[in-house]
Amino acid sequence: MFEEIRFNKIDRLPKYVFAAVNEIKMAARRAGEDIIDFSMGNPDGPAPKHIIDKLIESAQKPKNHGYSASKGIYKLRLAICNWYERRYSVALDPEYEAVATMGSKEGYVHLVQAITNPGDVAIVPDPTYPIHSYAFILAGGSVQKMKLPFDENYEVDEEQFFKNLHQALNDAFPKPKYLVVNFPHNPSTATVTLEFYKELVKIAKKERFYILSDIAYADLTFNGYKTPSILQVDGAKDVAIESFTLSKSYNMAGWRVGFIVGNKKLVGALQKIKSWIDYGMFTPIQVAATVALNGPQDCVEEIRSKYEKRRDVLIESFSRAGWQISKPKATMFVWAKIPKEFEKIGSLEFSKKLLTEAKVAVSPGVGFGEYGENYVRIALIENEKRIRQAARNIKKFLKDYRS
Repeated sequence: MFEEIRFNKIDRLPKYVFAAVNEIKMAARRAGEDIIDFSMGNPDGPAPKHIIDKLIESAQKPKNHGYSASKGIYKLRLAICNWYERRYSVALDPEYEAVATMGSKEGYVHLVQAITNPGDVAIVPDPTYPIHSYAFILAGGSVQKMKLPFDENYEVDEEQFFKNLHQALNDAFPKPKYLVVNFPHNPSTATVTLEFYKELVKIAKKERFYILSDIAYADLTFNGYKTPSILQVDGAKDVAIESFTLSKSYNMAGWRVGFIVGNKKLVGALQKIKSWIDYGMFTPIQVAATVALNGPQDCVEEIRSKYEKRRDVLIESFSRAGWQISKPKATMFVWAKIPKEFEKIGSLEFSKKLLTEAKVAVSPGVGFGEYGENYVRIALIENEKRIRQAARNIKKFLKDYRS
């Protein structure tokens, strides 16, 4: 009705690339077609029983049904800090250096809202999980993209990364205040070493910018690789925060539990903005999350092992189908270069063809940024039987196309 009233923040957001594939997928399902869906990183298993049992027990107590603490109940924040102590030998103060969030995505977006002034610049490697960029755009900031360099084994070329970073620092105006890193990486699965973070902290202190590190997939690693934390580096808390989520490690995606830890100034900004806009998660969920972090971790190993088996089945069966894909060392994804003969049409059109002709849904790489083109992201959310069925469908699809 009021055409002169514009929503400038929303206008800055592009059309969601993944929506095109999703619309085709949903139409096919409504028509009764069997679609094998690798398009979204949504864990397909339940949360471990001991965590569910604790949720039920806690939910039976009337006192837990009132407003909670916006920054998280103290026992959960303490469990977060103890998790870091056990896993990384990193000491954190639960009062000033940790905040529980409604999933890491909510925490990240609200942190960016709290710390971004209009016109502030953040450097974000490309390709990237879209919200890593668009949180800054929604907050009135700007994004300086830089290519994420990695080899065929999905290991970051750390020397080239720092060359690209220095170039981005020189090219950006005004001077960047923030750098986003996300390793193991979504979507590319790329990994880094602890030495990478040591150099990154050194550069951040010299160039005076903060680092926002996302390690959502820290537990999902294979072939002996272990995810390092930037907070293991001496002095990292001067310049960095780190976010994590229970979504993947504990199959708790719909529970919406995550946390952000590290630099007191940034954590304090997030705590303050959350105190104005929310009352925290439902307390029983926080109690159950405390049990998840403090309790037995064999469930995490079972989940990790499940993704590793699916990865191996997918790589092997897709290879026999005629689609050669390198094997990642981390995450619940496979970042697959599209077959050479499809490069001319690009990842979005290839994804549409794969969906309509092979009945297999994947995420087009271009949806993750310019340097995601000619790749697709395959989420390991279907069981091994379904993965093999997808491979048979793809084999026929490729054979028909190549004949």
